[in-house]
Amino acid sequence: MPVTTLDAATALVVIDLQQGIVATPLAHPVEGVVARSAELARAFRGRGLPVVLVNVAGTPQGRTDAGPVVLDRPEGWTELIPELERQPGDILVTKYARSAFTATGLADRLRERGVTQIVVTGIATSGGVESTARDAHEQGFHVTLPGDAMTDRTAERHDHSVLQVFPRIAETGSTQDVLDALASLPELPESGAAADRS
Repeated sequence: MPVTTLDAATALVVIDLQQGIVATPLAHPVEGVVARSAELARAFRGRGLPVVLVNVAGTPQGRTDAGPVVLDRPEGWTELIPELERQPGDILVTKYARSAFTATGLADRLRERGVTQIVVTGIATSGGVESTARDAHEQGFHVTLPGDAMTDRTAERHDHSVLQVFPRIAETGSTQDVLDALASLPELPESGAAADRS
């Protein structure tokens, strides 16, 4: 389904586009996911809207059937990729769980800025993206998910999230749908936009 609208105070949340994640085997070409996420980040900044850049530096410690998750973390593993063109006004979040909201204070930081909706991109579709989207939905944020700006380790995992899970917690569509909805928002006063970007 195409995206219907974006709230005037919408934030972009980019999940785990970091050196150690983008280098792993993925179902879709990572270059496209990166390029679309970066395009959205530029567009959000250009409208004076918040951009949240998230990286992951650990995992929850609870026991699972799959056993403990062992992350091979060479030097630079957690560093955000340069294509995101991090800016001083971006919100940076380091998480130790799948959701960007878990024990990070992100919900409060967004609400302080009046944010009522988030657009989520990144890796992995069924992991950090889905967990963040579920969490946001349950906390009362509107959620939008451009399926072409995310990927997973397998196409099956990605497709299950996009086709089965996301329609129940969010509006789904493409990067272009989000850009079109963004372009239809009223312009912020120049002073306000500049203040938001500082």
